[in-house]
Amino acid sequence: MCGGDRLDSSWLLLFIAFVIIVSRRNNKIAARKKVIKQRQIQKGEKTKMVELAKRFIGKECLVYTFDSINVPQGIIKEVSDGAILIEKDNNVQIVNLDFVTRIQEYPRDKKGKKKAVVW
Repeated sequence: MCGGDRLDSSWLLLFIAFVIIVSRRNNKIAARKKVIKQRQIQKGEKTKMVELAKRFIGKECLVYTFDSINVPQGIIKEVSDGAILIEKDNNVQIVNLDFVTRIQEYPRDKKGKKKAVVW
């Protein structure tokens, strides 16, 4: 009778292994579906950000990114699907639109002069 117990336990182990393999496969499929759904959502948001950034073409702006250590400023020359082209003093800088959190037109006082300190 001991041989029968061993056979039952081996079938049980095989069944558990099968369940684990199938559940991992389902988790991978669910993760892929989640990534695809997030990309579709981001694509819509990215399109909105591109359209909003195009409003600033030709204006002198401050562009804030996630790190905001080096806040690029200058005239926005071009906005494409993934980047903003900023020009200042004949220097061109490209900023990845995925990292942009805020775009602000350079603040000016009542007389139209640039403010010295920007918060």
